[in-house]
Amino acid sequence: MTIFLGVDGGGTKTEFVCIDESGQVVARALTGTTYHLQVGFDEAVRRLAEGIGAVCAQLAISAAEIRYAFFGLPAFGEDAAVDPLLAAACGRLLGHDRYACDNDMVCGWAGSLACADGINLVAGTGSIGYGERQGRKARVGGWGEMFSDEGSAYWIAIQGLNAFTRMSDGRLPVGPLHDGFRAALGLANDLDICAKVMGEHGMARDAIAGLAPIVSQAAEAGDMAAAAILEQAGAELAGLAQALRKRLGFADEETVLLSWSGGVLTKLDTVRTPFLRSLQAQSRYEIVEPRHTPGVGAALYAALMAQA
Repeated sequence: MTIFLGVDGGGTKTEFVCIDESGQVVARALTGTTYHLQVGFDEAVRRLAEGIGAVCAQLAISAAEIRYAFFGLPAFGEDAAVDPLLAAACGRLLGHDRYACDNDMVCGWAGSLACADGINLVAGTGSIGYGERQGRKARVGGWGEMFSDEGSAYWIAIQGLNAFTRMSDGRLPVGPLHDGFRAALGLANDLDICAKVMGEHGMARDAIAGLAPIVSQAAEAGDMAAAAILEQAGAELAGLAQALRKRLGFADEETVLLSWSGGVLTKLDTVRTPFLRSLQAQSRYEIVEPRHTPGVGAALYAALMAQA
């Protein structure tokens, strides 16, 4: 049996998917995030080894028997010093050179559009857009949570935390969002949120992103500040699509395939609705429900690259 391995390294978890020549999924495994900026280089590599070992054990094969592998890794392509080290580590884990590494954005596109020309937006812990057209490739966004990742779960949570502080101060009317954060974080005093989020035992990037549903729930309960945050998140994600459309050279009259991956657009109607409204008001798109998960997309991309 010919095996292709795809690795989708998200900001919260990493999925390992093996497919055979027919495209059937024959093995899967999950580990924690391989975002090396959060967990460290050595831990990211250890988790890659864990996942590869798990799928190989399921198939009773060695890593050397994998025909081709594609690693979609968080932040890959953004650090000229670390990228080659990550790529070399992947080669050591496989024991051969039949593999490629790129950013995990590629997994989302390959899965959602089954490697067809078009655009995919990843809106999960972080946010980024990626697309291909007639062999041309482009990305937008994904500059990191410190000053970008607009429309992501992390960005939504940070905007929500900011609104919480304004409500506590009296700079905004107190709405359901305020009580939502107090309940979720177990706050006896509003100022306790500082230690909860930023203190010695504060919250990691993925834990902060996990607060985004509080904003969505508050909006559904009628909180105007929360609703405005989600409206802006949808507009920001639509802006990524528009920028990608131009960078890939799609003509104004062309209808562009567009899909998405990640929990924000997949699970939060409160973001997806304003996103689609903003998108359709600007250009022609054919909205495609994700055809496969990013993990399966990574495996399909591995099979495609094996033919190159």
